[in-house]
Amino acid sequence: MTRASHTEGVTLSKDGLPGWLDPVVHAVETIEPLQLSRFLPPANGAGRQSAVLILFGEGGEGGEGERGPELLLMERASSLRSHAGQPSFPGGALDPEDGDPKGDGPLRAALREAEEETGLDPSGVQLFGVLPKLYIPVSGFVVTPVLGWWREPTPVGVVDPNETARVFTVPVADLTDPDNRATTVHPSGHRGPAFLVESALVWGFTAGIIDRILHYAGWERPWDREKQVPLDWRA
Repeated sequence: MTRASHTEGVTLSKDGLPGWLDPVVHAVETIEPLQLSRFLPPANGAGRQSAVLILFGEGGEGGEGERGPELLLMERASSLRSHAGQPSFPGGALDPEDGDPKGDGPLRAALREAEEETGLDPSGVQLFGVLPKLYIPVSGFVVTPVLGWWREPTPVGVVDPNETARVFTVPVADLTDPDNRATTVHPSGHRGPAFLVESALVWGFTAGIIDRILHYAGWERPWDREKQVPLDWRA
């Protein structure tokens, strides 16, 4: 639990969450780092501190609930140096004003980056959990996954085309649909989970997190792990 802060919305609270999030809350409270990823932060403290916002909402356009539970994702601009063109959670590196990386700094950073990248209003987000810090070797980021409930949804969209190509939500039902699941094969030979949703291939770090959340929340449905999608990085 983080200490209280003058910045609105940076405390963690499970009060008033919808019942369907209970399995996610339980998973967040019990999951061990190596159950989440084999890539953990270097013991020597190296790596750039960053955070992502894993934001669960409900309702789609207009908030009528027709799409059911959903996740907020964005597609990074193809011109970026790191993870260009990839679908991802909103997020980025901690700034000094975010505060202590070992305290509530990652909470502030996740909300700030989400606002900067998608235009959402952080005051409508209730943060309820934090997963163990993970490491992305290719970019050297130490990432804190911060989970939130979109209690009061606000319009979202591309704020800066130089950073973000599009912002979209994905129904959890689509993520759990076996027809939308596959295994990516990187040119290096590395294999990982992937999701083909909303005209996007979600893979890498983001897909790995989603895969583990679905698994430990008990939402995962049997899917064909032999269905492969090659990643062609010649471009």
